Amino acid sequence: MRVVCDTNVLISGIVFGGSPYEILYEASERKIVVVISAPILNEVQKVLRNKFNFSGEDVEKELAYLSRLGIFVEPQIKVDKIKNDPTDNKILECALEGRADYIITGDKKHLLPLKKFKNIPILSPQDFLKKVLYS
Repeated sequence: MRVVCDTNVLISGIVFGGSPYEILYEASERKIVVVISAPILNEVQKVLRNKFNFSGEDVEKELAYLSRLGIFVEPQIKVDKIKNDPTDNKILECALEGRADYIITGDKKHLLPLKKFKNIPILSPQDFLKKVLYS
């Protein structure tokens, strides 16, 4: 099963734990495959450095960890679905390119309200664990 995790899920899994951490753990156990792209990794890098003051070495360690969780794609298709925050389109582009089964996000403003994108369900980390992985 392929999933695209929004940056907020990846950051929460690294920094705070909880359901986002469980998702990363299940990926490390090869129960799911995380599909990731350079724009997503770039955003993770910026947030870890600027918001959480991770050192360059620690950022590189986390990026390497995330890269090992699944597959890396280079989206060829540009999406313009989310007008209010166009940077969120990178999640949809990654999901399309990586043929994801699910998009996992904590974004209640732009992504979760869509519920689906091109038949790819969009779920919160808690709902993904409860309704999909542990059902």
